[in-house]
Amino acid sequence: MSKNLYITATEEKSGKSAIALGVMQLLLRDLQHVAIFRPIINDNQTGSRDHDINLIMEYFNLDISYEDTYAYTLKEARELINSGKHSLLLENILNKYSQLEEKYDFVLCEGTDFQGKDQNFEFDINAEIAANLSCPVLLVANGRGKSADDIIASTQLVIDALEDKGVDTVAAIINRLTATEEEKNEILSSIKCKTRCSQELLVYGIDENESLGNPSMNDVRKWLNGSVLYGHGRLDTLVDDYVIAAMRIGNFLEYIEDGSLIITPGDRSDIILSSLASRLSSSFPDISGILLTGGLQPSASVHRLIEGWTGVPTPILSVSTNTYRTTQLLSELYGRIDPDDQRKTASALGTFEASVKTDELRHRLITSKSSKVTPKMFEYKLVQKAKANKQTIVLPEGTSERVLRAADILTRRGVADIVLLGKADEVAGKISQLGLEMNDVRILDPESAPQFDDYCETYFKLREHKGIRMSDARDRMLDPTYFASMMVQKGDADGMVSGSITTTAQTIRPAFEFIKTKPGASIVSSVFLMCLKDKVLVFGDCAVNPNPNAEQLAEIALNSAETAKIFGVEPRVALMSYSTGQSGKGADVEKVKEAVKIAKERNPELKLEGPIQYDAAIDPSVAKTKLPDSEVAGQATVFIFPDLNTGNNTYKAVQRSAEQSVAIGPVLQGLNKPVNDLSRGCTVPDIVNTVAITAIQAAAEKGQI
Repeated sequence: MSKNLYITATEEKSGKSAIALGVMQLLLRDLQHVAIFRPIINDNQTGSRDHDINLIMEYFNLDISYEDTYAYTLKEARELINSGKHSLLLENILNKYSQLEEKYDFVLCEGTDFQGKDQNFEFDINAEIAANLSCPVLLVANGRGKSADDIIASTQLVIDALEDKGVDTVAAIINRLTATEEEKNEILSSIKCKTRCSQELLVYGIDENESLGNPSMNDVRKWLNGSVLYGHGRLDTLVDDYVIAAMRIGNFLEYIEDGSLIITPGDRSDIILSSLASRLSSSFPDISGILLTGGLQPSASVHRLIEGWTGVPTPILSVSTNTYRTTQLLSELYGRIDPDDQRKTASALGTFEASVKTDELRHRLITSKSSKVTPKMFEYKLVQKAKANKQTIVLPEGTSERVLRAADILTRRGVADIVLLGKADEVAGKISQLGLEMNDVRILDPESAPQFDDYCETYFKLREHKGIRMSDARDRMLDPTYFASMMVQKGDADGMVSGSITTTAQTIRPAFEFIKTKPGASIVSSVFLMCLKDKVLVFGDCAVNPNPNAEQLAEIALNSAETAKIFGVEPRVALMSYSTGQSGKGADVEKVKEAVKIAKERNPELKLEGPIQYDAAIDPSVAKTKLPDSEVAGQATVFIFPDLNTGNNTYKAVQRSAEQSVAIGPVLQGLNKPVNDLSRGCTVPDIVNTVAITAIQAAAEKGQI
């Protein structure tokens, strides 16, 4: 079941708030607890609540704190991105969203209003947020005043662009249409047929409703903080356009139309009286009202004349701003729906229900769930999963700057309890030099540690058969990597991460010596978690075994499938080769065939295919030709390579060539307890991710996951 939806528009004034109102009512028919969330709201200088959030909260009486319903203003978001803190922006949005996701059955998200100066920026940030929240999108397009060709082309372009950014669009609503019924049907069917969505697109059209799209005189009053001089009972009159009256009366009257709001300085008695007269004349269009600017008011005699008029036919407002500034402010006003405006809310909901197949849309929203996972979302989920079952992780490279910066992040975010190895004064000095604060980090010097003698004795007994003497054991335990590995072996730490300044051999040799492999396992192997633009794949073995035999390859496949499960990837295992199915021959192909046979015998329920080429494993269109009946071909998630040369080169090629890709690992598998190796070129985020992975592995070993 889906737990979220992201409503975004193609441009400003699309009527998105009315659609959000209709969708929320639709959701509340089936779900009891639904939250509203706007990752980025408009810049607000007055301190009042965001309009759309307030509308949804008040109308549906949602039990949610306003502060929980948004993350940033548009200005704040832009400043973070411009200052190089893009990741922080996304992380905090994910944090806020996740807090709501834990409490509510469904989170209805709404994008920005496209009222900023850069609409491309707003499109990109909406798409990126939706992708990182794994939110399917409902797109609202503005059809007002556009030809059928323009609507089709622009909507199709946006939907395809969202698809390219890893976003699933479940439905599109063309709002504010002014087309004939025949044109409308042509528009909707064309959009449905031409877009490149991964699933059938639902497309609906809603006709222009002036009562929703046009502001009322009351909207004008609120927007300009004006006062009502006359016509208190007529403030629901709709405004269609603005006429600035600066001409003589004879010329001015030629410009008024139905629904015109007359804007004029408050001392232009001639304009005021002629406007009122036009409203009483059947020969002239009906204006919506008069707006007096500059804080000026008609003379006492004109006031007296108006007051003597039986039932002033049109509302008259007064504002303090001059005519130019007033017109500027009004250019930003559009029809808004207030939660206490029963006529508008009823009209919005009625129009939505009459135009949208609500049962069809409700079924799609509640049953559809985006299967796409971005690198940022995967990294965030790693951290959250590690935090949920907090483990103790030892980092033997206690004076490495990258390790210390990572330890600072890990403790601040509560990912794991961290133990740093090294001489206390050296580690503390480096922490101070870097300006870090790590009061919750434990610093341990192996030589002076209380468990040093016990570790030496344990190592001696475990390796005595190899000719190790006690003096050798003491030397080994002075090595931070050996000491850290023994902490894991003895249960004083749940896992170890090393390798930022030491080789892979130095990192994993102690684990091979005394942590050993799991019962029934004959080999230690590795996988990389390949976070692509919209999915996570598992690649193995790309770091440890140069040329595994068929039995070892089968074991790597089975272990990799288990690792995939731990990290939320449904295993569909493909064993790579230069041929697919029965198309090729040779010793390398036969090895893969034998490995597949062994793996299937050990785990008949596992979805597994091989030998198979990479294109047939990942591309559904190729799979239909080469292996049309396979459960794995075209949708593989775990890729097992026949040797280290192939695996290492492939993961690096994918990492460097795939857009927005992140390779996390290597993740070691097959050991009794989790130990993981870092690349010596690793970044601070790499270390954070690897520690989170190690903590998750440790929790899984204990049966906590």
